Amino acid sequence: MIDIASLNQQPRLLIEAVLRPVQGSRFQPTGFPNLGPAVYESPDGDGRIVLVESAQSMANRLEAVCWDARNHDWVAPLKGLPFVKVVDEHGKYITNSVLEAHRINSEYIARSEVFMETVGKAIGFKKDKPFDVRKQLVPALLRFDVNSLVHGVFLEEVAGVIRLPRTLSAFIEASHVNIASSGGVKINRVEPTLKEGEGNVPFLREEYTGKIVAYFNLDLRQIRSFDLGSDVENLLIAFSLFKIDRFLKDGLRLRTACDLDVVKIDVTQPLSFKIPTSKHLEDDLPRLIDCVARQNRFNDRDGSRVLQIVHKKKSKDKK
Repeated sequence: MIDIASLNQQPRLLIEAVLRPVQGSRFQPTGFPNLGPAVYESPDGDGRIVLVESAQSMANRLEAVCWDARNHDWVAPLKGLPFVKVVDEHGKYITNSVLEAHRINSEYIARSEVFMETVGKAIGFKKDKPFDVRKQLVPALLRFDVNSLVHGVFLEEVAGVIRLPRTLSAFIEASHVNIASSGGVKINRVEPTLKEGEGNVPFLREEYTGKIVAYFNLDLRQIRSFDLGSDVENLLIAFSLFKIDRFLKDGLRLRTACDLDVVKIDVTQPLSFKIPTSKHLEDDLPRLIDCVARQNRFNDRDGSRVLQIVHKKKSKDKK
């Protein structure tokens, strides 16, 4: 069983996982346009830090490890959670609210008539009227897309005031870093003297060494502020812990040159909390999902808890 009682009255759950490359000592951090790797000085002056994975990317990765790409559904312990699926006019799968970068604010979802007739109606936004996130947005997200309660949403397609910050956030940093410079050559075996990148092209490669730590922050205070009851609170906590567990087990191949492994996992707040095992999470989640479903809190209009949207190509897209 998950020791949720020890989280009562706690504002947040903080978890740190020390990581290391599965082979050697070098790793490749994430890069940004016109910037490259994000490198900055430690606030205590104790060397440099590099951002290995951003909060935005980590949200995507925490979602991806929960998804069965072959069957276009949640992985087994999460089956029964509601989500939104997008298909084409022939019923062929296109995408879903779990994997879309902006979740239900995806252009394939939020701009559809079905979305406005169901989710939009449930949210009940009215222009020039006060909007209550807790009473209007939160219950609708629970009903149609629980994942958005964990990773947040900004429904600008409905109205610019409809937004919810992340409940679970994460990032990976490496401290005391040094640059590991190397390089290579792109070989043209036929005409090596061609210019402008078409012949042999030598290039510089920079990787890093350092102490790598993944940080996870679960905002328990926000979960309680949803005012959805203890059963939903327990489900959201277990769901978030499952994401962290799956990511640390299956999601640490971030890039070709950044394949990591776990050295140790620590809870830094509250110290009394014991991280549940994978088996405990996998055993408890179906029960927690069923408990909330029996309270009629999920979208069960067609019995599948999946809101299906048909994406129709605009005439200008047709050839």
